[in-house]
Amino acid sequence: MIEFKTPQAIEKMAVTGRFVAETLAELSAMVEPGREVMDLEHRARKLVEERGAVSCYWDYAPSFGRGPFRNVICLSVNDAVLHGRPRPYVLRDGDVISLDFAVSIDGWVADSAVTVVAGTPAEQDVRLIDSTRAALDAAIAAAVPGNRIGDISAAIAAVGQGAGYRINTDFGGHGLGRTMHEDPHVANVGRPGRGLELRPGLTLALEPWWCTGTAELRVDPDGWTLRSADGSRGAHSEHTVAITEDGPRVLTARS
Repeated sequence: MIEFKTPQAIEKMAVTGRFVAETLAELSAMVEPGREVMDLEHRARKLVEERGAVSCYWDYAPSFGRGPFRNVICLSVNDAVLHGRPRPYVLRDGDVISLDFAVSIDGWVADSAVTVVAGTPAEQDVRLIDSTRAALDAAIAAAVPGNRIGDISAAIAAVGQGAGYRINTDFGGHGLGRTMHEDPHVANVGRPGRGLELRPGLTLALEPWWCTGTAELRVDPDGWTLRSADGSRGAHSEHTVAITEDGPRVLTARS
């Protein structure tokens, strides 16, 4: 069932969104060569505790994962693309890491992701990350009343495929509000003019992601981390967006 939020509910989601944005900004600034990945997890836990937020990941146990996630942030390094379960690893110069963070505050959720490079970035990694950011911008621009879900999906695909990347359709964006995953699903490939009509009050997590090589994924032995099947690097960009009468409102915008 799709829930259309009131303006008051969207304001509450915006409070959560600001915390998510601030947390990702702080954690991104910590990414550097020599940084232990678990430092990011532990700092995120501390920030969640201090804010009185509730992690959307700690008890997360969907059908595609192995038991409760038992971490508060997804940290996906290099060929890990989605749902990276934090583990001990010291970042090296040029490593790519995606940080995906979702919490609930006072019963309202926000979800966002950013991909950054530790140290000196390779040109192909910059191009990859920039493409997901550009696709996210295009998706947000398409998130206006009267458009349809397919318009958002098509906007994402136009950027990704136009840049030469293959796009996996198993995982994409989604509705959110009281919980992290609600209807509707927002694929990263679609046809304009198809799907649910966008109306004020609809809140969506838009999240283009892809790899430099294959669109196929494999699951790590940890039962959670999804990696590119050919070992190519991936990138992931995500914002929580509310459809309003005045157009899209990004609830997780970072300053």
